[in-house]
Amino acid sequence: MRDNEGVTSAREVVILGSTGSVGTQAIEVVRGRRDQFRVVGLAAGGSNIQLLADQILDVQPRTVALSRSSAAQDLQLALYSRARVRGWNEGKVTLPRLLLGPDAATQLAAEQCDVVLNAITGSAGLLPTLAALKAGRTLALANKESLVIGGRLVTEAARPGQLVAVDSEHSAFAQALRAGRPDEVRKLVLTASGGPFRGRTRKDLEKVGLDDALAHPTWAMGRVITINSATLVNKGLELLEAALLYGVDLAAVEVVVHPQSVVHSMVEFHDGSTIAQCSPPDMKLPIALGLSWPDRVADVSAPVDWTKAHTWTFEPLDSEVFGAVELARRCGRAAGTAPAVFNGANEECVEAFCEGRIGFTDIVDTVAAVVQRHLDRPSSEGGHVKDEELSVQAVLAADEWSRVQARRDIGWSA
Repeated sequence: MRDNEGVTSAREVVILGSTGSVGTQAIEVVRGRRDQFRVVGLAAGGSNIQLLADQILDVQPRTVALSRSSAAQDLQLALYSRARVRGWNEGKVTLPRLLLGPDAATQLAAEQCDVVLNAITGSAGLLPTLAALKAGRTLALANKESLVIGGRLVTEAARPGQLVAVDSEHSAFAQALRAGRPDEVRKLVLTASGGPFRGRTRKDLEKVGLDDALAHPTWAMGRVITINSATLVNKGLELLEAALLYGVDLAAVEVVVHPQSVVHSMVEFHDGSTIAQCSPPDMKLPIALGLSWPDRVADVSAPVDWTKAHTWTFEPLDSEVFGAVELARRCGRAAGTAPAVFNGANEECVEAFCEGRIGFTDIVDTVAAVVQRHLDRPSSEGGHVKDEELSVQAVLAADEWSRVQARRDIGWSA
């Protein structure tokens, strides 16, 4: 950012979900670029204290948010332990200010900074997203779920340019959209790798296990998003995110399978031209662009090597086998609380699948059943709340209702 005298200074960054896949890669991006970025806050759940301690020593934030309060003492001990490994004495370790409890990340999101990177997984990212927007921070959004379930509550809270995409596909859209005016756009073409089960039949999918679903062919991600990529629920969430971010009708977002994951998405204009954004699969590029938008960060990722031969293929999505995308589109058309139910039920089903309680195909089947019940019921009975009546309370209630329903359907009361 520039100060009052026009001198460029480092952007102050808060990273929510710092120990997750996107968070750790964001640390890698900023760690070697102290002249461009200064991390002033980190937020984590508390499940990986040793990694969080290393991150604190690396970037020395002034504030750390921990959602699990009981992990505070563990963090302090880990900081001194990790410092000794580095050859530091106790006096060299500056303890950050701690925010503790389930609202800690939301508090941190509203504190003074230039950019908040929301890399929290799942619906837990909604309140921090709203807090960052309300505080006027630029929001680099990797937590697609908060936009999907919050819908117009999020888009209406955001000023023009305040929401910046971090997902590789939506970052690709943002870059390609620079090639023309909004009224020249015909459609957004959302690419999907197809996951580990591309080309399989539904009968094939009934036999796959957890290890199979976690073996993504091109991306290294956290467990939840990897399973979501295998079911293509993640692509359904991305479809809804694209429509909300860029103000296009759901019918104008088309999903195409591109196994090489080099073309991250495309924009088709009304004259027949299509602009694509291409780069080897590496999340550090969209992360860096999200933190520095609209400016690019030099040498953050290796480019395509044009001295070598490449073959890129594209094929239609098999919606009969992978029904999650069209189910998401249906929820998007219903709007209101329907996307929150889609997401909440899925999060419970993914956890159940990882615990071995249900099969792979049961994930989307159960989500579809819960969504149908929600749409069939009036709002007074836990049913659908329309978009014009949407509130944060309604979204959170629908999220909780969907989880209870999913647990009942899979016979899991935990």
